[in-house]
Amino acid sequence: MSVAGPLSLGQLSVWHDIRDLPSARWHEANNAALWALPHGVGTEKVRTALRAVVARHPSLRTRYDLQDPGSPGQLTPDDDFSDSLLVVETGGTPPGDFVTGPASLRFRLGDEHGWRAALLTRAGTASHLLFVKHHIAADAWAEEVLHQEFTGALTDPSGAGPVPAPGPAELAADQFTPAGLRRQSAALDHWDRLLDRAPPVALPATAGAGAVQTTLRSGPARAAARTVAAAAEVSPSSVVLAAYARSVARICGTDSLLVQLMSANRFSARWKHVVTSMNQWVPALIEGAREDDLRKLASATHWSSLGAFRHGAHDVTAVAALLAGRPGTPEPACAFNYVPLPERQPPDSGEPARVDEPAITWEEPFTSIGPRCYARVQESASGLSVRLTAKDIGREQCAELLWDMHHTLLSAAGEC
Repeated sequence: MSVAGPLSLGQLSVWHDIRDLPSARWHEANNAALWALPHGVGTEKVRTALRAVVARHPSLRTRYDLQDPGSPGQLTPDDDFSDSLLVVETGGTPPGDFVTGPASLRFRLGDEHGWRAALLTRAGTASHLLFVKHHIAADAWAEEVLHQEFTGALTDPSGAGPVPAPGPAELAADQFTPAGLRRQSAALDHWDRLLDRAPPVALPATAGAGAVQTTLRSGPARAAARTVAAAAEVSPSSVVLAAYARSVARICGTDSLLVQLMSANRFSARWKHVVTSMNQWVPALIEGAREDDLRKLASATHWSSLGAFRHGAHDVTAVAALLAGRPGTPEPACAFNYVPLPERQPPDSGEPARVDEPAITWEEPFTSIGPRCYARVQESASGLSVRLTAKDIGREQCAELLWDMHHTLLSAAGEC
């Protein structure tokens, strides 16, 4: 099998996250999804639809040359692939209870494709497809593309679209053209300028805290964010980021905050629906972070974010070299990602009912890859879900941060 070329910038970011992990943690780059199936769909239809989707997307048929960790490559996508589909009878046990096992199995990226699937049945009737994938194969946006195409292919195998779709090898080739290299250079300059201005602040550590994860779910928070967004003429994501940054800044005691934002990097129509990993962390500097007027802070946050996202696609190897040449450069104080979910959810999708009474729950972190304090926000018809994963910060401080953020949103909405 020949090497198709270098990794794309998004794939390279994933590789940098996992390449030095001990083998016991290789599964931490996995994600799992439960896709509810229409009533009456049989095993053969599911297998045919899944095969159509995999045949369409090169990323799902790609293995990797990882012999030199400093210079990884992607192999030419395989024409042949296994379409065996494990069938699991749930016996009435909730489908979500069957996720952890398959999601915790590592992928050997040099030898196998970065996904696996199982058909869940109840009393012999298909109910869900459990789809597990490595992040290098598909990010959250790409997962939704796969879900939509799979759903369409259940009724029409050609509904997955023409074969093949553009893949990560084509994306990488575009990113390393002269124009792509100029964009990479501009992104590196963005990092350099921001690091010159970044304040040396961090959330206080709690001795012996380890990694913790908690999720705040709130229907009122979504309504509040939308109210403030309309008044400030920005997106709800900018409002929620502003409230989050304000709470972090108050704990840190600073008015200037360096934040890592997750950039989807899907701003070009050509690459918007490509199935691969395009997400990358990019820095943004939020000044006046303890501003009491959330509308004003959301506006400033909006413009800082736009500047960051403009340089979202960058070479993490070059950024690592830049950081190595700047000893003592502070880490970003926190990280943020905002994921709007589709408004219409299929029946029995696992999407929680609307949450009118805000509450936080504690979970065991599946992964501790990535930033020290990371808020991943999902917006759906049920409200906002803010999952905070933190290392050495502690439960008490995490809860304080989330409740302060929640109070900030509701108070600001009340003033609009």
